[in-house]
Amino acid sequence: MYKAIILDMDGTIADLYSVSGWLDDLKAQNARPYRIARAMYNTNELNAVLDECRAKGYRIVITTWLAKDSTREYKKEVASAKAEWLKANGIRIDEIHFYQYGRTKADATRKHGGYQILVDDNEKIRKGWHLGNTINANENIIEALKKVS
Repeated sequence: MYKAIILDMDGTIADLYSVSGWLDDLKAQNARPYRIARAMYNTNELNAVLDECRAKGYRIVITTWLAKDSTREYKKEVASAKAEWLKANGIRIDEIHFYQYGRTKADATRKHGGYQILVDDNEKIRKGWHLGNTINANENIIEALKKVS
């Protein structure tokens, strides 16, 4: 059976919203904030708990939105910046899915079925999740992921 930890990026593992001028940059279609956001957790600790989840049979999946109201070129730039951020921060994942802003995140992995745990900072997205459980990324996700069985 397919089991996955579905991680959001912005506001969950990447502190996009603390980047000075992040919203102005996004409106100007500048991907700078996605490249320079700091990691919200010690990446060694995050990878360790993700590895524990992986050992329990979970795939580690990033499902993240692209910038709102953006051109095709900017969407590509944002996807590239996010992939670079994951690599630069050493986050070990099994899959990544980039979606248009506002699209239902369950669309990315629904076809797999099984049990999927969404980790996201957005309450509306968590409330709409129907593929398993959710973890509120406004709390300590490392501690919450340690409890995953």
